[in-house]
Amino acid sequence: MSIAVVGAGSWGTAMAHALAGEGHDVSLWARDPALAEQVAATRENARYLPGIRLHPAARVSGDLAVVLDGAEVAVLTVPTAGLRGVATACVPHLDAGCAVVSAAKGFEGATSRRTSEVLTEVLGPGSASRVAVISGPNIAPEIARGLPAATVVASADRDTAARVRDRLTGTQLRVYSNDDLIGVEYGGALKNVMAIAAGVADGVGAGDNGKAALITRGIAEMARLGVRAGARPLTFAGLTGLGDLVVTCTSPLSRNRRLGEAIGRGMTLAEAQAGTYMIAEGVHTAPVAAKLAAQLGVEMPIVGEVCAVLFEDKPIRDALASLMRRGARDELQEFGLVE
Repeated sequence: MSIAVVGAGSWGTAMAHALAGEGHDVSLWARDPALAEQVAATRENARYLPGIRLHPAARVSGDLAVVLDGAEVAVLTVPTAGLRGVATACVPHLDAGCAVVSAAKGFEGATSRRTSEVLTEVLGPGSASRVAVISGPNIAPEIARGLPAATVVASADRDTAARVRDRLTGTQLRVYSNDDLIGVEYGGALKNVMAIAAGVADGVGAGDNGKAALITRGIAEMARLGVRAGARPLTFAGLTGLGDLVVTCTSPLSRNRRLGEAIGRGMTLAEAQAGTYMIAEGVHTAPVAAKLAAQLGVEMPIVGEVCAVLFEDKPIRDALASLMRRGARDELQEFGLVE
């Protein structure tokens, strides 16, 4: 089974390492030729995944044609902002039957499109059946260390979702399939915004009660927007909703939570982003989520306050007060799932 992992960030490197350990024929592509050479020579991605020795069977290259040659599954682990460009570069080298999987968790900034929509546009007419997404509570360093995890693969085509699921499932990563493509993508994207909010709460010392409330109300917002966009409610109770939200809001390894915590402790957004190669997708997702909420007529107060803190210099205490002072209402109606 030949699998191409396109993108040598922390998640791509961890995935290549784990899949090679399961006996798959795996190739990893790094955009930066110098990084590809360094990882191939030292067997360590010191920039993105320090301390992990890459499985000896995983090949590393800066040449897309080499990495994609004969691949049955291509997993694109690049940030959302770069997905369209990288996917376009992949097209000439993809076999006709290759399943193309997005591991990015966000919306394209200029178009507000989901990642599967971006891939379908790039691959062309009739390609939707070979496009899939992967999303779930998958902190890269833990995957690389061989700790147990689960994730979900979604596609508009059930056979494609099942094929990718069966290929990627192993002894350390349990993969489920789901045909609710919208729900899986909305869950994966929106949880990053909530993780920034959770990190801010940690940074200002809002306490465990406050954080639990934020996580719970966060999934309510995620479900409201996702369902209005066409998702199924129960998807948000699964791995890409509740599962990913919990780990991203609580893990010290979560880059979105860490960024929020730094801001909660007094850093500006620019200061929090400086000095790291890692991209906190929630920063780019927040304004797109606010735009989609306005278009669909959905209340998303947490998203609104995150945007205000990140981009309008709203004091954090004022943002928390705005959330706490919202008018009283019925909890289940607030989820937007009952009348």
